[in-house]
Amino acid sequence: MAILAAGVDEAGLGPILGPLCLGWVVLRLPERGVDPWAALESVVGSEPTHDKERLVVADSKRVFSRNPRGRKRLEATALAFLGARRGAERIPARPAEFLPSVLGPSAECLAAHPWYTSLPGALPLWSEAGWVELRAERLRRALATAQIEIVDLGVRLVPAGELNRAFDATGNKSTAVWGQVGPILRYLWRRSTDHELDLVVDRQGGRAHYGPDLARALGDATVHLIEESDGRSAYRLERHGGGHGGEAVFVEKADRDSFAVALASCLAKYARELSMEAFNGWFAERQVGLKPTAGYATDGRRWLADAEQALAAADLERDLIVRRR
Repeated sequence: MAILAAGVDEAGLGPILGPLCLGWVVLRLPERGVDPWAALESVVGSEPTHDKERLVVADSKRVFSRNPRGRKRLEATALAFLGARRGAERIPARPAEFLPSVLGPSAECLAAHPWYTSLPGALPLWSEAGWVELRAERLRRALATAQIEIVDLGVRLVPAGELNRAFDATGNKSTAVWGQVGPILRYLWRRSTDHELDLVVDRQGGRAHYGPDLARALGDATVHLIEESDGRSAYRLERHGGGHGGEAVFVEKADRDSFAVALASCLAKYARELSMEAFNGWFAERQVGLKPTAGYATDGRRWLADAEQALAAADLERDLIVRRR
């Protein structure tokens, strides 16, 4: 019996600059237990060194490296899968085709962070379009042969200003981030009424108890505890009024065993890299010679010290630029 396998992962939880990006993926598998890495092994692998022959789906920290080959590897994976999803006929030609997503951010939120108007005008950014489209076409054929369908995938981009407002409202980073994850889980739950849903979420930090928050996030589900232990929390989901239910698992290093989580990680990382390209480009226009940043703590503080001229020219509230947690 066909089943939906979904995964959620983040990129950019730790930096002080730039957005938090939350990726999600939903795959329709012909039956429970199908391993997409094995079923798609002719075109997809998990080892970064195989990137010349295959798309690499793994933890984005392994897929991406800050050099031309690492950027090309991540971009090929993200764009090929976006171009092979249900209803797609080609790879995205512009970031606006998937950023923002159906889950936001709002136009008003993006307008408050003006560098998002500087997202790259054309994709791919680091690869040849024909080469990536060829990879996407090979992927489409392999998916059809394996009877695997990409039902949905996307990224929820959370700019710094929105994160800071969530920090103010909750007083807690973990709670604030859960406030961004919950709507994604509700969206996936409501998209899965025709099949059982196997949902895996990469677990961050030491939290182990998700049941009550999961029930509130889904809205129309009864949540039954299966297991809460070190590194793994699992729950059975029953839909109010009957129908297909599912299972939700929060597990550390989920990208090692869940193809959907690993792919979600790559999508989130690609979205963050595009966002930081825009961030660096926008501020560089206001200060010649300003060295770009990836936004992580040490280099982010270096950038803030270097960018006094650009920040003064931008005349924006600090909360729109720098995270407070």
